[in-house]
Amino acid sequence: MEIESVRHKALRLYLETGKPKGLDAQVAGRIRNMVAFIVSAHDVDELRIPPNFGFHALTGDRSGSYAMTVTRNWRMTFGLSSDGAITDLDLEDYH
Repeated sequence: MEIESVRHKALRLYLETGKPKGLDAQVAGRIRNMVAFIVSAHDVDELRIPPNFGFHALTGDRSGSYAMTVTRNWRMTFGLSSDGAITDLDLEDYH
């Protein structure tokens, strides 16, 4: 799956340069693995299979968006474009 846009400034910098400035250094490796997993997937259904990153669809006012668990309270969230590409990839603190 292609990543079209990234909302989180530090996450965008990390994906473009590989430098984890602005991110917790302990989770940078997990984020790298998660992004590699997302990019290698052919469609959103593949994200449900192991490795288990806690992939789930969001509900309510966030319906149509998806989330994956980075740490206990941090999630990587995103939407899908009409052609199945990742849009608005974000790193959010749920708590």
